[in-house]
Amino acid sequence: MTRFTVIASALALIAGAAQADPVAIYRDNCATCHGEDRLGGTGPALIPQTLGRMRGPDVAEVIAKGRAATQMPGFAETIGAEEITALADYLKTPLAAVPDWGAEKIAGTLWRDPDYAPVKAPVFDADPLNITLVVETGDHHVSVLDGDTFAVLDRFETPFAVHGGPKFSPDGRFVFIMSRDGWVQKYDIWALHQVGRVRAGLNSRNIAISADGKWLAVANYLPMTLTLLSTDDLGVEKVMPVIGKDGKKSRVSAVYQAPQRDSFILALKDTPEIWEVATDPDADPVYEGFVHSREKGMVEGLASSEGLFARRRIMLSEPLDDFFFTDDYRNLMGAARNSGRGVVVNLNVGREIAELPLPGMPHLGSGISWERDGRRVMATPHLKEAKLSVIDTETWQVIQSIDTEGPGFFLRSHENSPYFWADVFFGPNRDAMHVIDKQSLEIVRTLRPVPGATVAHVEFTRDGKFALVSVWEEDGAVIVYDAETLEEVTRLPMRKPSGKYNVFNKITFSEGTSH
Repeated sequence: MTRFTVIASALALIAGAAQADPVAIYRDNCATCHGEDRLGGTGPALIPQTLGRMRGPDVAEVIAKGRAATQMPGFAETIGAEEITALADYLKTPLAAVPDWGAEKIAGTLWRDPDYAPVKAPVFDADPLNITLVVETGDHHVSVLDGDTFAVLDRFETPFAVHGGPKFSPDGRFVFIMSRDGWVQKYDIWALHQVGRVRAGLNSRNIAISADGKWLAVANYLPMTLTLLSTDDLGVEKVMPVIGKDGKKSRVSAVYQAPQRDSFILALKDTPEIWEVATDPDADPVYEGFVHSREKGMVEGLASSEGLFARRRIMLSEPLDDFFFTDDYRNLMGAARNSGRGVVVNLNVGREIAELPLPGMPHLGSGISWERDGRRVMATPHLKEAKLSVIDTETWQVIQSIDTEGPGFFLRSHENSPYFWADVFFGPNRDAMHVIDKQSLEIVRTLRPVPGATVAHVEFTRDGKFALVSVWEEDGAVIVYDAETLEEVTRLPMRKPSGKYNVFNKITFSEGTSH
């Protein structure tokens, strides 16, 4: 090939890319599944907020080759290479304006499964409180496991890209699952059948259920709102715009249930505030800042209005991304991901009371706590450092750092187990799982069940006798270990299993699991 030919080919490619009309290409090939506005339909939203969280191949490669285990076909034979490049660049550009996604739009997406029929008792013989749900991100399904036999009772399809832990009704019968595109799915565990779905946001972070089981809160990045749904029928109760005291709109990093406080706690991403939203219709309208508590006579916070969904602001020194709550929900530990420090906020007095040295991007949302030498401690992994921090929750001092084989993502334990388990999610040792003694803080064993494969996230059975570990790969598995001997019991083939959630451990707020 001559130099002239090379230059001519390059110029032709540039000219082709310049002539490609990605808007028209999208309209003709993508809009049917992904929506005219790129906000999703039967396929996920194609906006930077959603695409940025998808692991694996880049956008152009997915357009060209399709996506395995989904309905996404490849377009390499119908769209030219330069057009695919232009389309991929177009999908990575932000929307020109934040779309309106209020109560009316949300209500219009509600879908109830016509084949669902309520049952009066479970349709299976297993212990309904020892059911474990396994989220399989490889093909967007959830497997329903019998926690005694580990038989798969059902396997159902979920919305695309499930994110955040499922939330169970207080009796353990229903579970609510959320996707990155803001779809909320309700599933009846007793009936082993989906109830319905509604789209509560456009790009969402997680969900929380109220202590009484009546309300579901959905934390949204896009639009910047908190959506409050009725758990009974997935109807919209309220959409709260999230605007700081300074008038600045904010994304919601996460929302949590605070059961003893009858409230939701919100982490605001873009303004230095925490919000507390009352889920008690009798919340006291004291003055701007006080919210009702089950602990009668205790002065609590500031509410801007009386009753259900009254809001309280707690001002901070900087925005916080991640939370860990003490068992009584009086205090929370929070951290901004890149600040190198954490803070303790007393929710009763509504202010920061201590600072913690937590470099290495702590993942407080995966922290766990237990009793050690008569004192309550908590431990957190770090996303950028090969260590765990153990903190005394009375003095707020880091009492020990545990060196690991790499940065981790999840910690898990059980009140009946002497150990806690820590994965090594990032780096060359991602196939390692540390088992650590809760009293000595020594690593007693490092498991490597599949050399070279990512091993992560542990969940225990109701009684704590077995620990379930994910092999986080497309052709992965859930490995069941005897939690005392640390010997493997069985392997269950799964499609990239991520989180696992035991009904009893979640509804009783087991001290070994995140809340």
